[in-house]
Amino acid sequence: MSTIDVPNPLPSPKEDAEELRKAFEGWGTNEKSAIKILGRRTAVQRAEIRRTYAELYKESLLDRLHSELSGDFRKAMILWTMDPAERDAKLVHEALKKKGEKAIWVVIEVSCASTPDHLIAVRRIYRSLFFSSLEEDIASSSMYKEPLRRFLARLVSSYRYTDEYVMRELAKFEASLLHNAIKKNDLHDEDVLRIITTRNKSQLKATFHHYKQLTGKSIDEDIESHSSSQFANMMIRAIWCLAFPEKHFAEVIRYSIEGLGTDEDTLTRAIVCRAEIDMKIIKEEYKSAFKTTVTRDVIGDTSGDYKEILLTLVGSEEP
Repeated sequence: MSTIDVPNPLPSPKEDAEELRKAFEGWGTNEKSAIKILGRRTAVQRAEIRRTYAELYKESLLDRLHSELSGDFRKAMILWTMDPAERDAKLVHEALKKKGEKAIWVVIEVSCASTPDHLIAVRRIYRSLFFSSLEEDIASSSMYKEPLRRFLARLVSSYRYTDEYVMRELAKFEASLLHNAIKKNDLHDEDVLRIITTRNKSQLKATFHHYKQLTGKSIDEDIESHSSSQFANMMIRAIWCLAFPEKHFAEVIRYSIEGLGTDEDTLTRAIVCRAEIDMKIIKEEYKSAFKTTVTRDVIGDTSGDYKEILLTLVGSEEP
């Protein structure tokens, strides 16, 4: 599901580090060379390049990128080159300072669209970078009111079982519990919070499948028909990120380019964070939902080297 086009044969980390050094030297930076190298390497390979570059040249590759590049292109290249868990820790930390639902999306994405081990790594790095726990910062944040604050704190504190084993009868029972709560517009019912914040993703998918069989509606459609509150909207986003992340991220990309001006930070986050995970599926969902392609919209709304790194990460697609 990754869209990263790793070259074959693959240059060694030393060769890549040396080519990057050449790209930074002389008059001006060879941005295309930097994109060609870093934009076509996996997270593990980029980590080796960072380590080797620091050993060879006694400076941080991220610091050098910061000094050589500028604007949205610099942000995208630095976020892409960073360790993914460190990147997400910093994105969440910035999001916690901002108001609005789009900032809450970031917390939900990291909590629900990550593997359990990745979320643990994010929490560990967050603590080392900012000298407080992510759970503590959410639980004490004045940006959120109850029950949203409690819901987000429980999401980010969760460690979900990763096996694909599903308890079918439990799925049917919990689908019924969810339906009764949603029908009463009681989304902050303890059973709802417990199910959404603790059940593994395979179990939740089965529960949502039975929910549709029971009610004739998908759970997100039913929530939307009963409530338009911020809490309901964020519950839907959590459900999407847990069970249908391609739907959430397709909408995030679309949101970032619709209307007057482009929200480059949101566009960058969605593409950088999902390129190695499920960008192929996101592109399919995007085309189905919006009757256009991610590639076409990136070309239409961005330019220059920023456009080139995004297109490199999005991967091949008929525009």
